[in-house]
Amino acid sequence: SIEELIKWLKANLSEERFEHSIGTAECARDLAEKFSLDSEKAYIAGLLHDCAKCFSNEKLTEIIETGMSVDPVEKMSPKTLHAPVSSYIARHEFGVEDEEILSAVRWHTLGKLNMSDFEKVIYLADKIEYRTREIEHAEPIRKLLEEENGLNKAMLQSYKQTIISLVERDLVICPLTVDIYNSYECSVNC
Repeated sequence: SIEELIKWLKANLSEERFEHSIGTAECARDLAEKFSLDSEKAYIAGLLHDCAKCFSNEKLTEIIETGMSVDPVEKMSPKTLHAPVSSYIARHEFGVEDEEILSAVRWHTLGKLNMSDFEKVIYLADKIEYRTREIEHAEPIRKLLEEENGLNKAMLQSYKQTIISLVERDLVICPLTVDIYNSYECSVNC
């Protein structure tokens, strides 16, 4: 049940991460309604998206090594490993079988090419929820959601901001991130 999931999150996440998860769930529900998607599923995916975020790198790696399919490039950034593990926990700890939820949780950090609208909603909700996200980063994305082709425009803006942030911090940019950025650039501006 949602009550049990929230209780588990409260016990297994930091206070700030718990607040972020609630904010993401609320935002995902609102975006799902806006784009005529299943808002209850979006709420659940929002709750689950960071359920493994506070696991140690050792625990994340241990779970991944049980046979999960994780690209070696993904392993370059331990910060993103919680996404596939969160999907794993959703399935194995909470019994989630809905592939749309599991995929949205799995791809909420890096994203992937040809994301469904549901996956985009969860990805964006993580970036723009109102409880913990800084307005200067979230607001440019939020505004684009009001425009025609808003989901794709918001995704493009999010990837622009991510790439700029990675460059400014001298961090590696996953080649998939560049491919995804290019695909949204074409879908919006070509």
